[in-house]
Amino acid sequence: MNNIFIERIYKVGFWVGVLLVVFLVAVSIKEFKEIRYVGKNAPIMNAITVSGKGEALSIPDIATFSFGVTENAKTVDEAQAKATTKINSAMKALKDNKIDDKDIKTISYNINPHYEYVQGLCTSGICRPGKSVLSGYDVSQTIEVKIRDIKKAGALFTTIGSLDIQNINNLTFSIDDIESVKAEAREKAIENAKAKAKTLAKDLNVKLVRITSFYEASDDPNYFYREGMSGDMMVKNVSLPSAPQVPAGEQKITSSVSITYEIR
Repeated sequence: MNNIFIERIYKVGFWVGVLLVVFLVAVSIKEFKEIRYVGKNAPIMNAITVSGKGEALSIPDIATFSFGVTENAKTVDEAQAKATTKINSAMKALKDNKIDDKDIKTISYNINPHYEYVQGLCTSGICRPGKSVLSGYDVSQTIEVKIRDIKKAGALFTTIGSLDIQNINNLTFSIDDIESVKAEAREKAIENAKAKAKTLAKDLNVKLVRITSFYEASDDPNYFYREGMSGDMMVKNVSLPSAPQVPAGEQKITSSVSITYEIR
C-alpha cells in the first residue's frame, strides 16, 4: 500500500516538473522575442487619427490699462514727492469710481540717477575732456488697473488722462473666466473629432476599440485696442471734455484636437 502511494507521488511530481519546464521554456521564448524591440519603437498597431475643431464666442467682461509717471528732481525725496502726488491723484480717481484695491497693482517702481554731459572748458585752443555729472534722480512708477465694469473703461481712461499723467498704455479687453470658454471650445472640438472617427470607421468597415492618444492646441483670445489710444499716450496738462465710446466687441476661442483610435 505504501509503495503504491509513493509511486503515485513520484508520478505527480514528475508531471508537475514537466509542466514547470514547459512553462519556463515558453516564458523564455517570449522574453527572447521581446529583446528584439528593446530600444526600438513599439510595434505598429492598427489605428486611425482624426482631427476636430471647435469654437466658442464670448463677450469680454474685463478691461485693463496701465498708466505711469516719471519725475526728475535734485534729490530722491523731491522726485518721489512729485511722482507720489500725481499717482495719488490718479488713485483717488480710481477709488471714486469704485475700483477695488485687488484690481490695482504696481507693476514697476524705479529710482535711477540722472546724468548730464558737461563739455570741458576750452582755453587757448585747448579743450578739456567733458564728463557726465550727476544732476538729479528719476523716479518712475507704473500701475495696472483692471476694470470689471467695462462700461466705465472709456470714462476712466479719460479721467486718468486729464490728471497730468505722462503715460497711459494699452486699453485692452479680455474674458475673466477664460478657462470655461476654452473648455466649451474643446468640448465642441472633441465632439467634432468623434463624429469624424465614427464616419471613417463605418467607411473603412472597422471597429473603434479605444483612444490611444489625444492632443489639443487652443488659440489665445485676441485683445481689442481702441484705435488711437494704445501704445504710449502722452497726456500732459490736457483736459479731455468727453469720454470716448470704447466697444469691446466679442472674442472667439478656437480649439483644435487630434485623437488617435486603435481599430479592429
